Amino acid sequence: MSDADRGGNTPPQRAGFWATLKAVLWAFAGIRRRDDYHLDASSLDPKAVIFAGLLAGLVFVLTLVAVVKFVVGA
Repeated sequence: MSDADRGGNTPPQRAGFWATLKAVLWAFAGIRRRDDYHLDASSLDPKAVIFAGLLAGLVFVLTLVAVVKFVVGA
């Protein structure tokens, strides 16, 4: 019998890096189902979310800079 069956509180399992990055990318797009949001809120590590957000933001800015340099030809 598991802890949930006995009425015990088990901590939610933490999401991995790729799941965290996927949640951050969905947040960047602004598209997320309510059920997925609640699942993310209980399983994501805040430090991992901050790191993934900074990484995704950096990649986004560098991609924009590269596209502008390519279009301008500089």
